[in-house]
Amino acid sequence: MATISTDRKLQTVITTFEVNPGTCQDLLDELRATCDEFISKQPGFISAALHVNDAQTRIANYSQWEKREDFMAMLRSDGMRARSRRINEMCKNFEPVMYDVAYCSGG
Repeated sequence: MATISTDRKLQTVITTFEVNPGTCQDLLDELRATCDEFISKQPGFISAALHVNDAQTRIANYSQWEKREDFMAMLRSDGMRARSRRINEMCKNFEPVMYDVAYCSGG
């Protein structure tokens, strides 16, 4: 389970995918399978969550990794490169961005 805290030193990655409403569920299924079958088994993986907007035109993936290098190694792996090509064909574009938690409120 994801824990958002400024006290934890980990790598947060938020990837946004721009999709057509007609392909949103297909991409969501592909992302879910990729996470379950591959990403979640990679060294340094902590957690991931998928979010879909009301119009089904955007999917956001929030993931946490022990280190930036763990995420980068997963991206560069042969297994992920093949999956990324499939994912790219299913959406208009996608962009992973690395973040540090700067502030967190609530419980």
